[in-house]
Order: sequence, then structure tokens, then C-alpha cells
Amino acid sequence: MALVLVRTTIIFVTLLLVMRLMGKSQIGEMQPFEFVITLLIAELACIPMADSSIPILYGIVSIVTIFILHQTVWLLDLWFRPVKDVVCGKPSLVITKDGIDVYQLKKNNLNVSDLIESMRSAGYFNLDDVYYGLYEANGSFSALEKPEKSSYSLALTLVDLGKPDRKNIAACGFDGESFNEFLKTQGTKMKDVVAMTVNGEGRVYFQSRGRKYKILNIEVPGNW
Repeated sequence: MALVLVRTTIIFVTLLLVMRLMGKSQIGEMQPFEFVITLLIAELACIPMADSSIPILYGIVSIVTIFILHQTVWLLDLWFRPVKDVVCGKPSLVITKDGIDVYQLKKNNLNVSDLIESMRSAGYFNLDDVYYGLYEANGSFSALEKPEKSSYSLALTLVDLGKPDRKNIAACGFDGESFNEFLKTQGTKMKDVVAMTVNGEGRVYFQSRGRKYKILNIEVPGNW
């Protein structure tokens, strides 16, 4: 038991020292390669702590090696921009003045619902509350907000990249036929709708493929 306590203490001190040397990004919002390194360090630290038959030096050497690799990648990141783009990635501009950039959204394995969730976390509840929105290389969402928000009512997603949400469509007072008629008046088909949201005031955000988004108004039952 005493041996396990001593080995655990040594690994803990080693990890604490290495994490402090790696900088604040390791305990904040990490770049992809930093996240991988953190996972590896955690795994390497567990092995010598759990198995006393493995020399503790093996664990320490492995952790220090990971630290050296981290510093090497960090230096290459500073000196060579192409390395930074490959290792860390680039910010992705997913909302422009024309609306949602479908290519950038799919490139990051996201859909409109994921984007709206990120916006809500950042304090924006409507897609047109911002001029521009982007995902940083570390996955966080940033936006250039408009001086005044368009609405203070929660928006429901009716169509997400051509896929309808029947429950939300019904909640807005549409049935299948009336919704199809609405799409016809917009000169598009369901499969070509990038995004459609409606808030409790009947304010509609509507965007179809290859077109700039538009703001419409409809009658909705109640106000949510």
C-alpha cells in the first residue's frame, strides 16, 4: 500500500509540473493536438500507478517524451504557418451576410441545429442576431453581433438542411398541405431549404440553397 501511495505521489507531481510547463491552454480551451496530448498523458499516468510491476521510470519517461513532443509542435506552430493550419486547423466562417454557409457547416460535421445550439450558448437566440459567426480552431463559437437583436422570442427550427421537424411545424400552425403551399410561394422545395426557423412572434428566418436568407412574418398560434 505504501508503495502505491509513493508511486502515485511521484506521478502526480510529475504531471503537475508538466501541465504547468505546457501553459494555460492545457487547462482552458485546447487545440486538437493539445487535447490528444492531454488524453495520452492521462493514460500514461494511470499505467504505472495501477500496476506496481511496471517501473515508475517508464511512466515518467513517457510523460516527459509527450511534453517534448508538445513543445516541438508548439515551436513549429509558431514558426511555420502551414504546420499550424494542419495541426490546429482554421476558423470556419459558418454565418455570413448572406446567411448560413452550408459548405463550411458540413465540412465541420455540423447541421443547423448544432449551429443554433452554439449560438444559444453564446447568447444569440435567432440566426440573424449576428452579422458573422464562426467556429474557432478550438471549437468555440464567436460572432460579430448586430447592434440590436432582432427579437427576444425563442425560435423553433422547422427545417434543418432539407429535413423537416414535423412537431415544430405543427406547433407553428402548419399542416402538411399548408406548409407545402408556403414553400411553393417561396419558389423552393423542402430538400432545397437550408434553414427555416419561426419565433413566437411569427418572425421567420428562411434560407434556401444558393440564395440569401430572408425574413418573413406569419401568423402563429400563441406566443412561446
